[in-house]
Amino acid sequence: MIKNKKILIVGAGGFIGGHLVKRLLMNDNIIVAADIKPKEYWFQDFDEVDAHYSTDMKDIIKCREITKNIDYVFNMACNMGGMGFIENNKAECMQSVLINTNLLIASRENKIKKYFFSSSACAYNIQKQQGVFIEGLKEEDAYPANPEDGYGWEKLFSERMCRHFMEDYGLEVRIARYHNIYGPYGTYDGGREKAPAALCRKIFLAKSNKKNKIEVWGDGKQTRTFLYIDDCIDGTLKLFDSDYSSPVNIGSDEQVSINQMVQLIEKISEIKELEKVYLLDKPKGVRGRSSNNDLVKKVLNWSYQISLGIGLKKTYDWISSDISRSGSNINRFTKP
Repeated sequence: MIKNKKILIVGAGGFIGGHLVKRLLMNDNIIVAADIKPKEYWFQDFDEVDAHYSTDMKDIIKCREITKNIDYVFNMACNMGGMGFIENNKAECMQSVLINTNLLIASRENKIKKYFFSSSACAYNIQKQQGVFIEGLKEEDAYPANPEDGYGWEKLFSERMCRHFMEDYGLEVRIARYHNIYGPYGTYDGGREKAPAALCRKIFLAKSNKKNKIEVWGDGKQTRTFLYIDDCIDGTLKLFDSDYSSPVNIGSDEQVSINQMVQLIEKISEIKELEKVYLLDKPKGVRGRSSNNDLVKKVLNWSYQISLGIGLKKTYDWISSDISRSGSNINRFTKP
C-alpha cells in the first residue's frame, strides 16, 4: 500500500488521473496535482491536494520544478480521446512523447523513487486485431511493432523510453497497458468521448427528447473489452506496489460488440429498443480488441471485479444526472 508519500500526479484533471488522486488521498499521501487544463475544467478537484498546477508538462523546466522533493510520479497525461479524436489529431497525440520524456529526465535528476506510465492497448500490433471477438492480446503481441497510428506509436515509444531509463539509469518504472477504461467523472461530449460514455449520452438524450433513434459509428459489430474505473485504479496501484517492471495489461476479458453495448444501455435506461443509424464513414479503429489477463493474474494476482453491466449502470446514472443538472456543456470537455 502506498502511504505517507509525496506523489506527483500529472494529468490529475483528467478522467483516470482524478480518480487516482481521490484514491491516494485516502492513505495519508501528500498529493501534488498537475494538468494542462485550467483548474475550473478539471473533472474532479479535492481541497486536500497539497498543490495544484495548471501547466503544460511538455516544458522540461516545469517538469524539473514540479518533481522536486517528490517520492513518486504517476504520468497519466496525454492528448487523447476516443477514435473520433485520435484518428484526426495524430500529430497532437504524438506530441505527448514530450511529456513522458521530460518527466523521465526530471525524475532522474530529482531522484524520484518510482515512476508510473499509463500506456494503452493501442500499442498493440493492429494486424492482430482484424477480426471480431478476437483472442485476447498478450503483452508480447506489441511486437513486431505496428501499433495504432499516432496515439499508439506515442504509447509504444514512451514505453521504450521508460524501459531504457530503468536499464541505463536505474529509475524504477511501472507500465500499465489500459484497455478502454470507462466510468463517471469523464468526458461524454465534445468529440473526445469514448464509446461507453458517448452511447450513454446518446441513449439518455434519446429518452429525454422522446426520440426513437441514435447514431452508431461503424456497423456496430466491432468488438472491445471495457474496464470500469474502480478496477483500473485497483490494478494500477497493485502494479505500482509490485516488483514487476515490464508492461502489463490492465483490462477485462468481457468482450462485447458495440451493438451489444447499446442493448445493455437500452436496458439500463428502460427505453424501448431504438432505431440505429449506422455511420459507416466515421472513425472506427481496429475491428476487434480484447485483453488477455493471464500475465496480470500470474504476477499481480489481480482480476477485474465489476461486470460491464454494473459499470455501465453507474456510468449511465452519472452522465444522466450530470446532463440533467448542468446541460451537455460541451465547453467543459473541449478546453485544452
